[in-house]
Order: sequence, then structure tokens, then C-alpha cells
Amino acid sequence: MNDSNAGDKRSKDCHEQSHDAADDQHVEHEINLDDDSGELTDFDECEAGDSGDESAASQEIYREFIVPESADQMRIDLFLTQSCDGYSRTQIRAAVQDEGAQVNGRTVRPSFKLQAGQRLRFKVPPLPSDESIPENIPLDILYEDDGLVVVNKPAGMVVHPARGHWSGTLTSALAFRFQSLSDVGGPTRPGIVHRLDRDTSGVIVIAKTNAVHIHLGQQFHDREVKKEYFAITAGKLDRDRDIIEAPIGRHPYQRDKMAIRDGHVSSRDASTFYEVVGRHGRFTQVLLRPKTGRTHQIRVHLAHVGAPIICDRLYAGHSEITASTLGGKARMDGEPCMLDRQALHARSLTLVNPQSGKEMTFEAPIPGDMQRVIDYLNAQE
Repeated sequence: MNDSNAGDKRSKDCHEQSHDAADDQHVEHEINLDDDSGELTDFDECEAGDSGDESAASQEIYREFIVPESADQMRIDLFLTQSCDGYSRTQIRAAVQDEGAQVNGRTVRPSFKLQAGQRLRFKVPPLPSDESIPENIPLDILYEDDGLVVVNKPAGMVVHPARGHWSGTLTSALAFRFQSLSDVGGPTRPGIVHRLDRDTSGVIVIAKTNAVHIHLGQQFHDREVKKEYFAITAGKLDRDRDIIEAPIGRHPYQRDKMAIRDGHVSSRDASTFYEVVGRHGRFTQVLLRPKTGRTHQIRVHLAHVGAPIICDRLYAGHSEITASTLGGKARMDGEPCMLDRQALHARSLTLVNPQSGKEMTFEAPIPGDMQRVIDYLNAQE
């Protein structure tokens, strides 16, 4: 993107997000910022060039607000995060820390609590590019040919750039390693045919060419791709194997979650087959083969039947576990964490190679953090 285009993008009033966020990225809890009139009081933005500094005109954009009653006693970094789309709270906090915010003419820190009626002036930071910037990040390549790449994605890696996750993504790593990737998904998602949640590890397939991308996409659309996941749940599944069929739609109150919603406009049919492969008291090891591919499908379905995935922040109510908590006891002071992400792993993927026409299965071994939990549970028997 050239400088003039970048300047135009930054000068938009409250930048718009140009893409969907990663399925499981962290989203700040929204707070209603409306005043009594139903609108946030927002003064015109002005460029630094208004004062005659033409060199800065394309570089600095300001926004001004009158703090509404609903934001009284709210931290300034949270207020600005909710007011300016496209930025994470970390990015806003850094901008405020860099003397980017003044309240009634006084520079304040990120922890400053606002009062209704105060005048706030904020220097809007440049919006990070949503295009993938090549980064030298190691990748675990399971398979590669002229048309596709299969990667064992680690937990904690976002697939493509999204709000709060502009770097360290899978697409950044791919852009560094491969000269050519499909662009069917647009510049923000080079090669991406399907996705995995940020904290889900395992097999993901990447297309190098558009022809391969379209062919693979059709296989996913027609539900011809066989996907198998492994999970550790907190809770007992009554049957050794069964099919969970329950429609999934947007959560009515928390926009970063999905929910079972029968008959809602956002709901779509969802089906997941499961098979228990190990029982350890209140914990269960289970293989899952989703027939459909809804957002958070496996996580929502398992929580729905009373067996949420351990360490699933959204659906299990906790985000980490230790040996003590696995044993049903309180965590001891200083006790190391055994697992700090949802225990869900994309174990295998079976598809037809678009170039050879042969059916191929790709497998990723259980990662070390989940294996530690399994070993601990086995040792307790």
C-alpha cells in the first residue's frame, strides 16, 4: 500500500474492520457508550495540518469526545478501545502511554478514569495493515507438493491477521516461506482454505494455487473432507459413541461466543460424531468427527452435553489447569500450570489431492502440553 492510500485509510472516522476476526480471538467486553441521546458525543476529527504543519497533515489524525454519562469512571484505555474499531486494547493502551490522549488539555495515563462531561482528545495511531507481513516463524510442515502444503499449527497461533493479532500469524509465516500462495481468499488470507481456532492445534491445509484452492474448497463445501479431532473434557459422556445434533448460532449476549439456538436467524444445523477413547473419573478423552464446520462447533457441542473441553476459557469457565486442580484440589501457591489452552487438537485430515486425484490422510501427533495431561491422568489410575 502506498503512502497516500495509507493516509486515506487512517483518516476514516473510527476505522472499520475489513475482515472477520479469528474464531477464538480475545474480544474486550463491550460497554454501552451511548449518552442520553443514543449517540456517542464525538467532535470532528482534525489533522495536525490544521495549525499550518503541512508535513504532519498526512501523519497525525485526532478524535475528540465529550465523555457521556455511561462512561463515567471508565478507564480511558477501555473507553477508546470501544470507541475506535480496528484496535486492540493493548494497542490503544500503548498509544495513550505515548502521550496520545489529553483530558481537558492534560496528558493522562492509560489507567486514568474518565468523568462525564470531560473533553477527550486522542491521537489516533496508524491502523496496522491487515495484509500478511512475512515473518520468519518456524513451521511444522507435514506435507508439501506443488499445489498444497499441510501444516501442524501450534496452539496460540492465529491463522490470519485480525483485530489484536496483526503479527505472529500463520499467514505471516507462510508468506515468508513460500513465494506463491493462492489469493482466492483475498490479500488477508493467502492460501487459507479453512481455519482452526487460535488455541486449537493440529492439521491445516494450505493451497499454493487458485485451482487447488477452489478444488479443496469444493471438497469442504460438499463435506467430503474427513476431519478428526482429539479432546480432553471435564465431564462424563453417557455413551461410548454418539452423534450430537444441535443448531449453532451467535450467543445472545456475548459476541465472542456461539450457542445452541434452535430456530434463531443466525442458527445453522450442526452435527458432530464422538467416540470415547479413555475415561478418568470426571475427565474423558474423546475423538470427534464433525460433519459440519460451524464456528466453535466441537466446543459448543461438548459443553452442551455437559462435557466442556478443559481449559476452554469461553465454554468451560477456566483457562488453565494444574496437577492439583486435575485432582479436584485447590491450586497450591507457586504450582506450575500444566495446560493453559483448550485441550482440542486437529488430529487428522483426509482429502483428495486435487493434482494427483489420490485420497491422502495427514496426521499430527498429540502435542506435548496435552500429552502431559494424558500421562498424569493415566498415572492416577
